[in-house]
Amino acid sequence: MNELYAEAGVKRKDTAGTYALRFLLIFAAIVLFFFSMRSQILLFIAAIVIVAIFYFFPRLSLEYEYVFCDGQLDFDKIMGKAKRKTDLKIDFEQVEVMAPVGSHALDSFNNGKYAVKDYTSRDKNAKPYVIIYRQGEKSLRILFEPNEKMLSCIKMKHPRKLVQY
Repeated sequence: MNELYAEAGVKRKDTAGTYALRFLLIFAAIVLFFFSMRSQILLFIAAIVIVAIFYFFPRLSLEYEYVFCDGQLDFDKIMGKAKRKTDLKIDFEQVEVMAPVGSHALDSFNNGKYAVKDYTSRDKNAKPYVIIYRQGEKSLRILFEPNEKMLSCIKMKHPRKLVQY
């Protein structure tokens, strides 16, 4: 068995929106708790907000893991370092091209309508790659950050689909 296998992972940076949502949930819980001394309904609403905090806080911490195994690339979403969900599986037979962001190999694909899937860390120093994926009518533009081992495995399995400049 000569399988090509590589995996990589990135942690998504928190945005201003996630910080604002965390702040609003905590602020709402504190305010409702202090006002709940006057009314039973506000105590019930405060309890609902506290349950929402325990539900949403872990989901705001995202990590992505990429697994390449013999021509198939899986994108997993890890929420709160506990819950894993396979978000997308692609077969490299349906990949048009894979190139770094800003590469001229992607120029001919800029005019089409693609749904965008972003699996990057959103770090300014990262070097993300773009996969143009088509399966029937579905066209995707997938952004992710592979490591060197994954790039070499993809290059060995599908050398004409990977552009590294």
